[in-house]
Amino acid sequence: MTNQRRRPGRRPGSADTRGEILAAARKVFAEKGFDKATVRGIAREAGVDPALVHHYFATKEGMFVAALRLPVTPEEVIPLLLEGPREEIGTRLVRMLLRVTSEPETREPMVALLRSAMTHEQSATMFREFISNALLYQVADRLGVPHLRVEAAFAQMFGVILARYVLKLEPLASASHDELVELLGPTVQRYFCG
Repeated sequence: MTNQRRRPGRRPGSADTRGEILAAARKVFAEKGFDKATVRGIAREAGVDPALVHHYFATKEGMFVAALRLPVTPEEVIPLLLEGPREEIGTRLVRMLLRVTSEPETREPMVALLRSAMTHEQSATMFREFISNALLYQVADRLGVPHLRVEAAFAQMFGVILARYVLKLEPLASASHDELVELLGPTVQRYFCG
């Protein structure tokens, strides 16, 4: 009997390694939350080498976004907020969220996650850890703004998304993007600049 060494990476015969990694990621994130989940743990659950996980998903954050089918990644949002005039952060944030939530295929996964976070403690923990550590605190630290201010800006927009797409409050639900940017941009900006 020869002692063959198993090569790292894709398992033999696996047609959908990426899908298996995503399934493992969903399971590990659900069991451990975002903070305690590790790339190695997800790779172990999927039966693949951690390098293969990095091949498909550059970061743990990227894997989380893909696993939960989120429409935007921190790698897209953070530069959008940080690049450009600081006095326009509020406008850029409001415009970006309205753009992302305007199409059903990008809005529905986000609304589903928000609904889950409001009724399921594990979902709330995962969402909170991801939003706080991978996005909000990154922006706050790079801008030199207290975490509380960035969380307040997020809470403002969280409320708008719920009122517009879950509760469907009128006239908020049918207001144009330009109306909402004009109304909300200065309020959100105040959180970032005092």
